[in-house]
Formats: sequence, C-alpha cells, structure tokens
Amino acid sequence: IYLTAGYFIGGAWADRSPKHETLFMILSWAALAVGLIPLASRPILRLASNAFDELQLGALFGSFVVVMVLFVIPVTLIGMASPFAIRLAITDTQQVGKISGRIYAISTLGSFTGTFVPTLLLIPTIGTYRTFLVLASLLMLFAFIGLFISSGWRKLLRYVWMPLVIVALFIWGVPGTDKNTTGLVYETESSYNYIQVIEKDEFTMLRLNEGQGVHSIYKADQLFFNGPWEQVVAAPFFNSAPVAPDQITDIAIIGLAAGTTVRDAALVFPNAVIDGIEIDPKIVEVGRKYFDMNDPNLNVIILDGRWAIKNSTKKYDIISVDAYRPPYIPWHMTTQEFFLILKDHLKEDGVMVINIGRSTDDRRLIDSLYSTIHTVFPTLYVTDLSDSFNSILFATNTETNLQNFLDNYVILNEDPLTNQFILGVMATTYAGLQDTPNIGMVFTDDLAPIEGITNSLIMQFIFSGEVETLE
Repeated sequence: IYLTAGYFIGGAWADRSPKHETLFMILSWAALAVGLIPLASRPILRLASNAFDELQLGALFGSFVVVMVLFVIPVTLIGMASPFAIRLAITDTQQVGKISGRIYAISTLGSFTGTFVPTLLLIPTIGTYRTFLVLASLLMLFAFIGLFISSGWRKLLRYVWMPLVIVALFIWGVPGTDKNTTGLVYETESSYNYIQVIEKDEFTMLRLNEGQGVHSIYKADQLFFNGPWEQVVAAPFFNSAPVAPDQITDIAIIGLAAGTTVRDAALVFPNAVIDGIEIDPKIVEVGRKYFDMNDPNLNVIILDGRWAIKNSTKKYDIISVDAYRPPYIPWHMTTQEFFLILKDHLKEDGVMVINIGRSTDDRRLIDSLYSTIHTVFPTLYVTDLSDSFNSILFATNTETNLQNFLDNYVILNEDPLTNQFILGVMATTYAGLQDTPNIGMVFTDDLAPIEGITNSLIMQFIFSGEVETLE
C-alpha cells in the first residue's frame, strides 16, 4: 500500500519538479526516516510484546497499528524514487522502453539483495537495530553523493545534520532490551529466531520469538518438568517386553533447542549416542552456555531436520521430532514423504515421537498429523500433557499394543536398579493416553495447509484468554 502511494505521488511530483535535486532530497529524508524506525518502534514493540505475553488484546492491536504507521513515511518516500528516476532518465522518447526496463531491472536486483543480505548477513552479525542504521547510512550516502554532484555543496549543507543524527543513534541509541521480560539474563538475534534466556524460580528457560512457548528448561538437580521433553524416553517401551534401557544405542532429536531432552535421554539410556539436530547455531551456543548442554554422547548437527535425517546413514531406536511450535511449524516436516524418510531411518523396532501443539477444544492439527502418520506407521498412540497445550504422538515401526507398555512398566518397576525417573515418565504417558483421533487431512509435499490450522489455533489461544504454556 505504501509503495503504491509512493509510486503515485512520486510520478506526479516528478512531472512538477523534474530535478535531480528533488529526487536526492527525497532519498535523504527517506534515509533519515529508516534510521529512526527502530528508535521510535522500540517502546511500541515492548508494549506489544508485553501485551502478547499478558493477552491484552487492545494494547496488542493498538501497537500493531502504530508500528504499521511508522513505516508510512520511509516506505512511501522510497516508493517515490522509481517514477522519479524514470522521469529524469528519459531524454529521448524513443528510449523509454529501454530506460524503464533498465531501471526496473536494477530495482528488482536491489529488492533481491535487500531481502537476503539483511537476513543472512546483517541481522545475525550486528542485530536488527544496527541493520536499520546501516541501511539508512548507505541510502543517505548515495543521496548525498547525488545531491553534491547535481547541486553542489551549498545545497548539501542543508542536510548535513542528518548523518549526525544517524551517528548519534549508532552511539547512544542501541542500549536496552527488546522486551521487558522479568528474569531476562540474555537475549540475541539469529537468522532464524529472537532468542531469550530467562531465569525464574531457579529455573533457566529458553524462549523464542513472541515468547509464548518454553522451548527448553534447565535446573541442575531436576529432570522432570511435566513437559514434552521427558516423554521421549517412554517411546521404546511400546515395543514387546522386555525392553532394557541399555539396549537403546541410537537416538535422533530433530529440534534440539537447548538440550532438555538430551539430559533425560542420557540418564535413561546410558549407551545411546544422541544426534541432536538444530538448524539455529545460536540456539546451540545458548544451550552450551546456559543449559549445560555438554553431554559427551551428544553429537550436534546444525542442519535442517529433514535434510539431516534424509542424508544420514544411521538407523535409530528413537527419532524425536520437537520442531512444531505454532505458529512456526515447518510444513515440510509434517508430510507423508517426511515420515517415510523417518521410517526408513528407524530400526525394525524403532519408535518415532512427536510433540504437537493444540488448543483446549481444537485438535485438528493432531487429527491431520495422526491421519498422515498412520499412512506410514502401523500403530500410533496419543497422550495429552496436563496443564499444557501439548500432545505427544508415538508411532511404532512395527505393530504393537498398549499391553506392551504396561508389561514393560511392571518389569522396570520390579527391578531395584531402575531409575524412578523413567517410571514417573511412563506413568504420565499412560495417564494422558487418548482415544483414536478423528480422521483428518493427509498432508503431502504437494499440499500441507499447516498455516491455516496453526493461525486459527493461535487466534483461539489469544481470544480465549487461557494462560497454559505451549511448550
């Protein structure tokens, strides 16, 4: 919308004032406006993030509107540049097509560069705030050079205060946190996430992006958190009894995060080599620094989960998929083709376990994933975690039954050497077992409308006012 307005206004202005000075003046003001965006938006974004945390809908939507208004000036001014450039470049009507094509080619190349350079280079290296300032500085430098060439240094003197503002923002404008989160001990940005480490009641928690989910949790003397992480260790016990913990030698975790599941698996399965797959290297750094993610049996693989498993030469006893965090569910890890890859990398008695988000009364995501996975795996189980929006789905590579799980529990309970942790996890798993879900849509690589389902889940979560934690 803003670019459309810029094209319209810029075209009319260019006809009234077809001067290079006018174009470079517009770009100078656009550069200043870009540089001011993060400074002006920070308090508003803080208000919005806090409102989202506390489900204050009025403040949330009000902040959204204000943030959108912040972009009116810079985007509209930048949009005015293209028609201005065409108007100034055309001196021969016989060259209109050639000149217009050249300008639009440069514009498209600029859009391509502007999409990937900030995301892949600038933001991970210097952060969002300084990225705005760097882009503003480059645009202002270009505008000033053009203004000097076209109009001389006297005209340029009118705008020399602008770079001083940008310099001041570089020096004094950066300090502060993006969210007023109680207990915040560390925050950073990566190519994939806004990352927070929070300490609360002696617990260290990893939160990402909007911060509605606890992605990892750590306390030195505690392993059971009634969350999805420990449920992974219950997976192999759906196979025929007896299943001894020391039989488990190979585990893959897709969605390693800061390693909560690794601690649980390393305790229960001491002989297991754990391949922890995480796409975000900064989360791995955070896990090692703040969550004691340093188990000697952990092999960290920094890759996309589907790619990593597909190209692995190993077969696993357990594959855990913990990459589903509404609204950020990677659709390519929900499809029939993906689960065929997982099945191909499980041992004969291997088990896949997935953490799935839901709302109190909307289980469409579970229904669809169950239906999709059931086309690949013969036996599935779903257990709900109490006081949360999480369900755990277990899929066994061979036909199994619930009696296997009960038999394994009895055997482990009778063994005095069994760690009580696994018995507690299995009891939680059994207590939350659900009936077979409704028939849902089968997701494929060709059609997997995950966003529609997850967006409606998030809206239900917001408007319901419920406060359970999505982990």
